[in-house]
Amino acid sequence: MNNGNTNRGQIWPNEQKEKDTQPDFEGSLNVKGEEFWISAWKKKGSENNKSPVLSFSVRPKDKPTIEQAKDYIVMTDSQSGA
Repeated sequence: MNNGNTNRGQIWPNEQKEKDTQPDFEGSLNVKGEEFWISAWKKKGSENNKSPVLSFSVRPKDKPTIEQAKDYIVMTDSQSGA
């Protein structure tokens, strides 16, 4: 079912940006019905007018970020002494 959002996305300014390594824009993207988070950084100006204006990072919404993954500790059988 196509609800009008398939293969579309949007980004907004990142109002919590504190460091240059953090994205300038954040948002979401739908590709073939799968949901993704999208981050974008403004590229520095260049004399070459064919340079990209933004660079992107895309990650699935259903996978935890590194910070979220730190909340979980997984022990193997050899670590648990079993």
